[in-house]
Amino acid sequence: MVEHWIDGASVAGDSERTGPVYNPARGVEQKRVRFASTDDVDTAVQAAARAFPGWRDTSIAKRQQIMFTFRELLNSRTDELAAILTSEHGKVLSDAAGEIARGLEVVELACAMPGYTKGEHSENVSTGIDVYSTKQPLGVVGIISPFNFPAMVPLWFFPLAIATGNTVVLKPSEKDPSAAIWLARLMQEAGLPDGVLNVVHGDKVAVDALLEHPTVRAISFVGSTPIAKYIYETAARNGKRVQALGGAKNHMLVLPDADLDLAADAAVNAGFGSAGERCMAVSVVLAVDTIADEFVEKVAERMSRLTIGDGTRGCDMGPLITREHRDKVAGYLDVAVDDGASLVVDGRGVEIDGEPDGFWLGPTLVDKVPTSSKVYRDEIFGPVLSVVRVDGYEEGVGVINESPYGNGTAIFTNDGGAARRFQREVTVGMIGINVPIPVPVAYHSFGGWKDSLFGDAKAYGPRGFDFYTQEKAITSRWLDPSHGGLNLGFPQHD
Repeated sequence: MVEHWIDGASVAGDSERTGPVYNPARGVEQKRVRFASTDDVDTAVQAAARAFPGWRDTSIAKRQQIMFTFRELLNSRTDELAAILTSEHGKVLSDAAGEIARGLEVVELACAMPGYTKGEHSENVSTGIDVYSTKQPLGVVGIISPFNFPAMVPLWFFPLAIATGNTVVLKPSEKDPSAAIWLARLMQEAGLPDGVLNVVHGDKVAVDALLEHPTVRAISFVGSTPIAKYIYETAARNGKRVQALGGAKNHMLVLPDADLDLAADAAVNAGFGSAGERCMAVSVVLAVDTIADEFVEKVAERMSRLTIGDGTRGCDMGPLITREHRDKVAGYLDVAVDDGASLVVDGRGVEIDGEPDGFWLGPTLVDKVPTSSKVYRDEIFGPVLSVVRVDGYEEGVGVINESPYGNGTAIFTNDGGAARRFQREVTVGMIGINVPIPVPVAYHSFGGWKDSLFGDAKAYGPRGFDFYTQEKAITSRWLDPSHGGLNLGFPQHD
């Protein structure tokens, strides 16, 4: 049984509701996870509230020291955490290690917190008067993270929140909850005081309890667009700061002058890594007509080399997270055919290196997808790569900009002028130029435009520090001993 983590200890809570945690590669339930009640969430929030004054007043040097220790512990035990990710999510071990490495970047950024949270000072703005600013923590903050990155997404948020002096209640996905507990225990081992980082599990009951709790000051979220919009509207209505990162339909535009071998490699890597269950996956390739046939052939040939199976066996791609999700993704393939698309590679019935009851769907390639099809419009969140043919650069950019999503996009070209136009003209938050998954490094912020981001700030980077702090401006005058007298008018400049 995966329990909650509240005030530095494992807690069962008062709810009897539980949910299954599967091993997706075997198709079997391996654990149960507690589902928090509203009272359980309140218990966690109150623990965080009690811990806040002491943690807020802990010196920057001490907070930084704990983050450095956490970084060293996490770096030395990556294999242990990767095994947990593979067993509950299904991603292959190498992909799990890569997820942790990207999360570690944000931990390292959190270690640099003193340089990002300095205030500003203006001396003698009026005679004898100085103005300066300070950045202070918010209080208790809530984090709601998705199933596809059970370690990386929590690491995007809680290290920055904690380093800046806040206390945290984290609600991970109930589908793969063990990584969050493992990270909380590791933070305790690093010296974090009890109550600063708490973890509660569950479903909408737990989520709503965080969104509506009067003590929670801010909410960080990653997930689908409909839920991101709900999180934003509900939390904002309850007076909270919100950063809610939603879904995506990421396009990759391939121009005729591109290196097609490089582009084909990129499309396969970005389309099928983590079984396509990532918000920055390339799910649509916009191939210019003159090179589309050759490009599709190159992609299909590379797909034939991929091995699919248990993530512990050195395969290239693992299963999907649940049987229900696998069936939903597979259902789009019939839709594609009905809509007139060409099913070049069908991932159903793929040969796998794993247990037959696992939640398998192999890499799938669909060509000539009409933009009216649900296969194009919906965020499928699986190993399905769609090819939409366009007549050139202008049509390609038009298709991208008409999408309601604006998370990530990429262009493959050797034309610097086209690349420069592209980065200026597309209405998308993260751009790749000959880079298929343009996730910024930790010291640049992550987030999209349009229906891919709701709320006040992007994730991590400078915007992450801004989100978890509030600024005070102080106007100060220390009177000279010779000063005296009354003056009821406005201050005068000498």
